[in-house]
Amino acid sequence: MTLHVNTSSTLSANQATGQRFAVIGHPIKHSRSPSIHQQFAAQLHIALTYERLEAPLDAFALTVTQFFSSGGRGLNVTVPFKLEAWELARAHLSPRARHAQAVNTLWIQNGALHGCNTDGVGLVADLTRLGVRCEGARILMIGAGGAARGVLGPLLETGCKQLHVVNRTVDRAQALVSEWHATEPSTQKTLSAGSLTDAEHPEKWDVVVNASASSLAGEAPALPTGLYAPGAWAYDMMYAAQPTAFMAQANADGAAHLSDGLGMLVGQAAESFYLWHGKRPDVAPVLASLRAELNQT
Repeated sequence: MTLHVNTSSTLSANQATGQRFAVIGHPIKHSRSPSIHQQFAAQLHIALTYERLEAPLDAFALTVTQFFSSGGRGLNVTVPFKLEAWELARAHLSPRARHAQAVNTLWIQNGALHGCNTDGVGLVADLTRLGVRCEGARILMIGAGGAARGVLGPLLETGCKQLHVVNRTVDRAQALVSEWHATEPSTQKTLSAGSLTDAEHPEKWDVVVNASASSLAGEAPALPTGLYAPGAWAYDMMYAAQPTAFMAQANADGAAHLSDGLGMLVGQAAESFYLWHGKRPDVAPVLASLRAELNQT
């Protein structure tokens, strides 16, 4: 299914209401995206409104159509709609979105819906901000679901020496990696897959990224010990006011540096903002503001 919107009606609505953006999901009340994008807009003196848009589980496409037909400029997409967003924008996907098979950013261009996935860019930008060196690094990624799929390409583009994907269900990890090998044969020497028990490496790992949902349940993945090389980083794509269960596990196993995914959240939003406005915001003050707000909860 490809979504087309009447451009003339969109333009007239935009002229009347200004720039309208939203994050769409179900549920959505927890989303920090409005605060992030409003702070970006204030930095760059861009007038916009940004709201939370809760779509019924069986009416995502209709909600998207109504949003853009009434003058909406752009949508961020969160769970559980990233795959449906990919299907809607399938005719006009960025290379990142095609590889990820998931979309978290939508906009209208020439009357047609376009989609991109900025999650991986957000992760790599945050790793760079933290001083993590990915080029030439041995990277272990835990999880093979949508979150992992969204960041796999940008991680490979860093020039890492090895990227090994492990998952509780090994077949999912192998399927994900096989897809990449089929479309990008050059990754066969760099990209591999295995089970959680296959996470050990004789030289240990320089960077370990938790892309699984384990931290949402307050649990750490069932990993073997002795994973971390000297000076290694452990990065959880989830975030919380306190260190996640994965971060605590990594600390006990000898990881030298720990981080949660709040910076990734701000980084992927900054890339969406750039796609919509053509301007790059400064993530540092927004990240500091969100961290202070999170610590107060």
